[in-house]
Amino acid sequence: MPASLDGVLVVALEQAVAAPLCTAKLAEAGARVIKVERTEGDFARSYDHVVHGESAYFVWLNRGKESIALDVKNDEDAQLLSRMIAAADVFVQNLAPGAAARAGFGSDDLRARHPRLITCDISGYGEDGPWTEMKAYDFLVQCEAGLAAITGTVEGPSRVGVSVADICCGMNAHAAILQALYERQRTGSGSGVSVSLFDGLTEWMTVPLLHHDYGGRAPGRSGMHHPSIAPYGAYSAGDGKEVVLAVQNEREWLAFCDNVLAKADLAKDPRFATNSARCANRTALDSEIAAVLNCLTAEELIARFKKGNIAFGSVNGVAELSRHPQLRRTEALSPSGPVALPASAARWKGDPVPPAATSPALNAHGDALRLEFSQ
Repeated sequence: MPASLDGVLVVALEQAVAAPLCTAKLAEAGARVIKVERTEGDFARSYDHVVHGESAYFVWLNRGKESIALDVKNDEDAQLLSRMIAAADVFVQNLAPGAAARAGFGSDDLRARHPRLITCDISGYGEDGPWTEMKAYDFLVQCEAGLAAITGTVEGPSRVGVSVADICCGMNAHAAILQALYERQRTGSGSGVSVSLFDGLTEWMTVPLLHHDYGGRAPGRSGMHHPSIAPYGAYSAGDGKEVVLAVQNEREWLAFCDNVLAKADLAKDPRFATNSARCANRTALDSEIAAVLNCLTAEELIARFKKGNIAFGSVNGVAELSRHPQLRRTEALSPSGPVALPASAARWKGDPVPPAATSPALNAHGDALRLEFSQ
């Protein structure tokens, strides 16, 4: 992968998931990332110990970084951090609300002293409004943003199975920093970026929100079926295996009725003639589909899906993902040994999958960094 950000220095006063994901992407693109940890370390180091005794979260999100442990309340350490920031292109922080500013590292003051600096403040609920000082973690924000309410089954809501609020926020921060770097190249001036977990998820919640505000009702929880497209969901074959099928338009609906259900006339039934009608009559639609699918094995169904050019998938578990033929992996190193990670989501055409970098031990680069930024 081209080292597009070679020469860019990022200083990150970071912890947990959102900011580390952002800076991991910057490091992957060639930036030098100095991870500033508390003296006891980023608490994500202790989330679990499943990867050779290391945290799965930490080895995923901190590869390619340098680690230094600092106590920013200590004058000597605070001065060292100030010198590092003075040399940096980007400063990222996701401490508790107000903590960075109280320690003397507020983004406005930093940019006043260093006009070319790009600052990125990551928070739970943003920098204004009544919830500014609220502590926030991923699951809390999933609930506050209404995501849990539309996730799960009719019986009850559910957390999304990965940290989507953190991941969304980290991706937004990464994109905003790249935009700010481009803007600085054009104008010569740095800028301040503010990104929050809540804002990220509320943008993702736009469609349910518009259904509520303009349609009078938010989509209900629909389990393994899409709330506003039908048929689009998981169905059981006659051998007990589950398959997921997706019909996205009327052309595909005609092909599905003809090639999968072998009931071409069903496409003309007024109850199912449009997507809106199919959603309104979902129970009757599912009965029609189940009557056919229950008589076929999953293998027979897949053959029919292919014949009709109908999109389909399997309801895989993590074990199936681990051996999926499409899963690209790269080997990284951790202080305790090699780790097989999913390869970067972005691919540079013609290039092989690059090896991932090492995730650092706590304060692994502390002595070298103290010497480098001693004056």
